[in-house]
Amino acid sequence: MGIKADKWIRRMAEQHEMITPFVAGQIRSEQGEPIISYGTSSYGYDVRCANEFKIFTNINSSIVDPKNFDPASFVDVQADVCIIPPNSFALARTVEYFKIPRDVLTICLGKSTYARCGIIVNVTPLEPEWEGHVTLEFSNTTPLPAKIYANEGVAQMLFFGADEICETSYADRAGKYQGQTGVVVPRT
Repeated sequence: MGIKADKWIRRMAEQHEMITPFVAGQIRSEQGEPIISYGTSSYGYDVRCANEFKIFTNINSSIVDPKNFDPASFVDVQADVCIIPPNSFALARTVEYFKIPRDVLTICLGKSTYARCGIIVNVTPLEPEWEGHVTLEFSNTTPLPAKIYANEGVAQMLFFGADEICETSYADRAGKYQGQTGVVVPRT
């Protein structure tokens, strides 16, 4: 990158509205209470989880089919905390809205605080010129209920700048998740 990563991220956020809202620096407490950190990190940006969740349930004994996903397989919850049942998962979204520049690819990894509790965060890459709230998937790999905290850090975005712009961007392909807001379930 040629310049310090945190300065590059700040510049991209300001000039291209890459991350909105953008938090410069790392926030580790609010009102004197410790939280799971979010904001700019050494080489990335720690995103927060909004308070909208879709918790997977098999109450309807549905088959999980990405080509024909049954939205009734989820229970919608709006809360500051999400409890994920054992060996299950929940969907959520980032607080932050992203507009990825044409010469940037973004990869998301879970934060170690959650990983050390058996909670895996899964997000596919954010392709050049993709924009929207990121849908997050939290897998509870434990035999116990697991807790996710809204408005606190849950994952880290890593940004890879290219030497030149891509030939075909996500926007050029009119990708099916372009401009998504809220928690978005699978589409075909």
